[in-house]
Amino acid sequence: MTSSVDGDPVPPTTYDHGGGVRSLRVPIPDNPLGHTLVYVVDTDRGPVLVDTGWDDPASWDALTAGLTACGTSVTELYGVVVTHHHPDHHGLSGAVREASGAWIAMHAADGAIVRRTRATRPARWYAYMTDKLVAAGAPEEHVAPLRTARRRAFPGLSPALPDREIEPGELLDLPGRRLRAIWTPGHTPGHVCLHLEEDHPDRLPGHGRLFSGDHLLPGITPHIGLYEDPDDATVTDPLGDYLASLERVGRLSAAEILPAHQYAFTDAPSRVRELLAHHEDRLAGLRELLAEPLTPWQLAERMEWNRPWEQIPYGSRNIAVSEAEAHLRRLVKLGHAEAVTGSEPVTYVAV
Repeated sequence: MTSSVDGDPVPPTTYDHGGGVRSLRVPIPDNPLGHTLVYVVDTDRGPVLVDTGWDDPASWDALTAGLTACGTSVTELYGVVVTHHHPDHHGLSGAVREASGAWIAMHAADGAIVRRTRATRPARWYAYMTDKLVAAGAPEEHVAPLRTARRRAFPGLSPALPDREIEPGELLDLPGRRLRAIWTPGHTPGHVCLHLEEDHPDRLPGHGRLFSGDHLLPGITPHIGLYEDPDDATVTDPLGDYLASLERVGRLSAAEILPAHQYAFTDAPSRVRELLAHHEDRLAGLRELLAEPLTPWQLAERMEWNRPWEQIPYGSRNIAVSEAEAHLRRLVKLGHAEAVTGSEPVTYVAV
C-alpha cells in the first residue's frame, strides 16, 4: 500500500478514459489513500477488471454501483487481472468471481504469497512480526502490543486463489484487445503493469496506455519494503527490483499512465526519472546517517518521512522499518554498508 498526498485532483466516482476503458473509485476503509481506481476494460467476451478493491461491504457496493453506472454489471464480467496481491487491489476478487464466474489472473510470485497466506494462521503472523521487530531493534514498548494482542485475522489473510498465472511479456486473454503483461517487481515480488498496446483514443504521442498499479504513481513514492512472508526466507532486494523495473517501464514511453491511485497522467519517462533520483538521494542520505552504527529501527527514526517520527502511527512505523530494511539491503548489496559483526540486535554502518 501507499501513502496519500494532499491536493490531488479528485476524479468523479466513474470516469470514461475512452477507447473502452473506464475507472471506478472503490473506497478503502479508514485509509488516507481514500480509494483504489479499478479499471473496466471492454472486450469481445465481456468486461475485464484491472484490480477489484478492498474486501468491505461499502467497497463492494461502490464497485457494483460503478459497474451499473458504466452500463454493465458484476454478473457480466469476463475476467479479473490483478496487478498485485495487496488487499486494496485483490480483496474483492473472490466475491467478483463468485458473482460472475470470471477468472482471476495474477503473477506466479504473488500467487505463491496468496497460497502461503491462506495456509498461515494469524498467530503465526503475530509471532513473525514480533520477531522481525525485535531483530530490527524496536523498543519493547512497541513490540509489547503484539505479544498480547488478540489473535484476530488481519485483512487479506484469506485472499482468493487465482485461476490463471500471468506470464511476463504475454498478451492476456482479452479478446479484441492487446493487453501485455510487464513484470515490475519491487512493491511486491509479483507486481505487474499492463500495457494496452493500442492507439490512444485522443491520439496522444507515445505507445499506448499503461495500467501501472502501485508501481508508477503521479504524486506518491510507492512503499518499497522487504517482502513480508513468514514462510519464505529468501534473501531478496526489493529496492533493486523496483529501480530496475522503473527503468523498463520508462522505456515503454506509454502515452498515458492509468495508476491504481490518484489520477491518470502523461510523461512517464519524466516521472520515472524523478523516482530514480529520489531513491538515489535517499540512499546517499542513509549512508550519511550510517556514519555511526544503527539498527534498522534507529535508521527509520532518523529517516525523513512525511511527518515527524513522533506523529507516525503504530502500524505505519512498522511499514517505515520495513522500508528502512529494504534500503539497508540495497546498500549492503552495493557494498556501501555492512553489518557490524557481533552486534545484537544487528547494527549497520557505511563503508
